[in-house]
Amino acid sequence: MEAPIHDSALPERIFLIRHAKPDLGNKGLFDVQAARKYISDYDAAEVEQFVLQHEAIPYKEIDKVFCSTLVRSQLTARAIFGEDIQLRVDETFREFERRIFSLPLVRLPIKLWLLSARILWFLGLNSKDIETFREARQRARECASTLAQDATTNKTTVLVAHGLLNNFIKRDLQKMGWTLEVDEGHKFLSVTMLQR
Repeated sequence: MEAPIHDSALPERIFLIRHAKPDLGNKGLFDVQAARKYISDYDAAEVEQFVLQHEAIPYKEIDKVFCSTLVRSQLTARAIFGEDIQLRVDETFREFERRIFSLPLVRLPIKLWLLSARILWFLGLNSKDIETFREARQRARECASTLAQDATTNKTTVLVAHGLLNNFIKRDLQKMGWTLEVDEGHKFLSVTMLQR
């Protein structure tokens, strides 16, 4: 691997990349127990094979990648940047937590379970035994500060993490004066790049 480039004339850039699609089926109807098992399986799942060659990513400048403790983020980072990349694994970069609420005798598509659980969590009605939305927002602000500090030193900083977390980090970086240059949304393997 070539040495990273740290030219003082380069702009500071932060890349936020969402992990690849987990290799896990989600068809059919789920009762509450199956929905809860789906979440734990999702957090332990490997990712589907993929190729990501993005024109905005300066691969030769990257010698380390921040990622979460969840396996899908680490596997995605290694698949994009190679086995020799230095991973900075930190639980601060984990996805916002989810909790399936109790609704016995009901079978729903998993997407409906997850959407309902997330909406109730946003409203403060579904955070028993997990981090609250307010706590998660504070954690996202801490993530944004960590990435901004790293970019000040290294010019190019990369996080491979999760859709909702990345979205809130993006918002916080913009509040800190970073300019959004690339925004591919929240789909799997989407790339967001901010510059300062």
